[in-house]
This record gives sequence, C-alpha cells and structure tokens, in this order.
Amino acid sequence: MAHIREGIDEEKKACFTLDDQGVLWFKNRLVVPKDMELRKKILDEAHTSVLTMHPGSNKMYQDLKQKFWWIRMKREIAKVKADHLKPAGMLQPLDIPAWKWEDVHMDFVVGLPRTQKGYDSIWVIIDRFTKSGHFLPVKTDYRANTYAELYIAKIVSLHGVPRTITSDRGSVFVSRFWEQLQNALGTKLIHSSTYHPQTSGQVERVNQIVEDMLRACALTYSTKWDECLPLAEFAYNNSYQKSLNMAPFEALYGRRCRTPLNWSESGNSAQSRQKSYSDMRRRPLVFEKSDHVYLRVSPMKGVHRFGVKGKQAPRYVGPFKITEKCEPVAYRIELPPHLAAMHDVFHVSQLKKCLRVPEEEVDTSQVQIEPDLTYEARPIKILDQKQRSTRRNTINFYKVQWSDHFEEEATWETEEYLQTKHQGFLPSTSNEYVRTS
Repeated sequence: MAHIREGIDEEKKACFTLDDQGVLWFKNRLVVPKDMELRKKILDEAHTSVLTMHPGSNKMYQDLKQKFWWIRMKREIAKVKADHLKPAGMLQPLDIPAWKWEDVHMDFVVGLPRTQKGYDSIWVIIDRFTKSGHFLPVKTDYRANTYAELYIAKIVSLHGVPRTITSDRGSVFVSRFWEQLQNALGTKLIHSSTYHPQTSGQVERVNQIVEDMLRACALTYSTKWDECLPLAEFAYNNSYQKSLNMAPFEALYGRRCRTPLNWSESGNSAQSRQKSYSDMRRRPLVFEKSDHVYLRVSPMKGVHRFGVKGKQAPRYVGPFKITEKCEPVAYRIELPPHLAAMHDVFHVSQLKKCLRVPEEEVDTSQVQIEPDLTYEARPIKILDQKQRSTRRNTINFYKVQWSDHFEEEATWETEEYLQTKHQGFLPSTSNEYVRTS
C-alpha cells in the first residue's frame, strides 16, 4: 500500500477503495500490485490472446484500463509493444562503395497493368554510390538469359561491369545461367539473408518513389505507362536526395541535367489557366467508400461506325462498388472477375454516381471491355441491304444493328469491311433486301 500512495496526489487518493475481502480498487478498476510476474502475465494475455490479435499500444491500453490500474501502466504497455516490434537479427550493412556503378542494387516493381507492348513489371537498378538508377520495363515471363542480355545492353554499355550486385533472393538471380554470366564478367553475386532482405532496403524505397510516380501516369496513360517510364527515371535522377544532399545526377555527372528554361513558370501558368478553364465546365464530384458508381467506356479507337450517333452508344457500365479513396480525385472500385485484368483505380472523370443500386446484380460481361476502357461492339443483325454502282464495280452495303445498340442506331457498312473485321457474320447469300442506288 505504501508504494502505491507514493507519487499520487490527494485528489486521486480519494478514488481508492478497499472491499470486504481486502482487495484494493481504483474507480472500479482492480489495482495490480508491484508484482512484475503478475503484470507480465496480464500484458502477455492482452497482447497474444486470439481474442485480441496483437493490438497496438493505444488500443491495448484502452482495453486494459477498463479493468486494471497501476502506476505508469501506459508506459509499460508501450514498452511491451516496442519489444515485440523489434526485428530479429542485427542489420548487416554492406561495405561502402568505392566508386560509381561498381556496386548495384536490383529489385522489381510488379503487379502493374499490362501495357500494349506486353510489359507488366519494372526492373529497378540502383547504383549504391551515387543513388542514380535505371528503370527498365520487363515481362514477368522473361528468362534469365533475357535479363542478362538486357543488363549488358542497358547498364554495362553505360557504366561498365559491376563489382557486386545485391538483390532480394529470387528465381531470376539464383538461376544457374545468371550466376555463370556474373562469374564470367567478374561479378560476385551477393544475396540478401533469407527472409531478411535488409540489404535491398535502398531499392525498396526507390520502388515506392517509382510507384508513386507511375500511379499518376497510370491514371492518364493506363496501358501505356511504359511510355512515360523514361521521364519517371529522369525525374528521379534529377531530384534532390536527402542521403546525398544532392541529386543523383549531381553525384554521377557533377551537376544536375539541364531542363528547358522557364518550364516551372510556364508550366505553372499554363496549368493554372487549363485548370480554370476545365473547372468552369466541371462540378466537384466526391464519392464515399461503399458508394456505387458507373464506369465510363468508349468505342474502340479506329472504329468509326458510331460517328453520327455516337452519343447514343453505351457510355457507362456498372454499377460497381467503391472500396477505397486513393487520391483526392482517384478511387479504387471492385471489378467483376471478367474485368480482373483491368487496373482498378480510376480518375473521378471516368466515374458517374449511381443514385439507386439495382436489387439484382447487373451482368456486364456482355460488353467486352478492354483494359484501356474501350470496347468493340459486335454485329448481330442485318436490317437492310443495298448496292451502289461505280464506273468499275458494284459495292454491297448492309445496314447492321450492333450489340448493346437499338435498331435506330444501325449503321451502313460495306461488305468488304464486314468480311474483314467480322468473318462469318455475313450469310453466303444475302439478296433479300437488295436495292440499287
């Protein structure tokens, strides 16, 4: 009792009560004595129980304070959480590089939407000395010899042969061919410790920077993010790095690379004007998590049959549920399985609010939507037929109704176009509606 009274003001002392069994209470909370073994059991139970699932220190304190009290209880809980969060194993720092591009880090940014050229990953290669890097678009199905050829063409040609390469352990780098190639070039392949890739933490941070850059590009370019990757690489290398107190280009070349004069001023001015013009034609649109929205689609590029009545073509599909707000004007939506290949984050301009959610799920699989949010309608019915004679030949025309369109939206198409783009649609003989014009 004496040690509990120490350090407690008079106002708090009045909150202590002793019940008939001699148990001390503080505002209906059980006072735990200075028994370290007992306190440890209470803290372990609160932290490891399947009913609590390793809560954070604040949540753990809020749960325990409902039932228990002891001096400096919150501080002890925070210490327990800190001990649990300490990583096992001491960090093994790599030797400081002696010169530029002698020691490099490698890693991959994966899970990106597949581009029109088939790329779905980024190979990130960073010089540990200058922090300069190269970002190469690659495919996950590349074989080891393909990576080796790409490395020699893009890296060795610019910076020479590296002395060491560090990378998170993976199938690409443990392959026998890759190791033999590195040995032939005089390179010692250093792997990170199993399940403890601390040696690659530098590249992991660069990956986060690249992903942030590409997130904005993906919203605009979708399946063409590989086209803006060189500019993302330039932006990274020409930007200030705190660990260097300069930009990677400064460490590599002695100064930053030159950019067009007044880019910042001219760009900001033009961007401001463009924003004011756009805002005059737009209304602020904000969605909440769990809202339902329609997704805007457009006819396939190069398909001109809806040129006259394009406004009557399908413009939205859905509705889909919003699962996350990624940026002030970007949202992640829950896509059905047949659209799984599509990137699930969309700009607000591509969304339309659904005011009333259908009671039954709407089947969107009938509209074959491509990853770039385009679709190509299919001919489903011939409504009429005519011929047009020229000096040299006669051209057959067919009035075609398209999938997801009404009859009044039918368009006239040439026989050659239908046979080329939609083989098997035209019957062997189709003279029922022939009329000459």
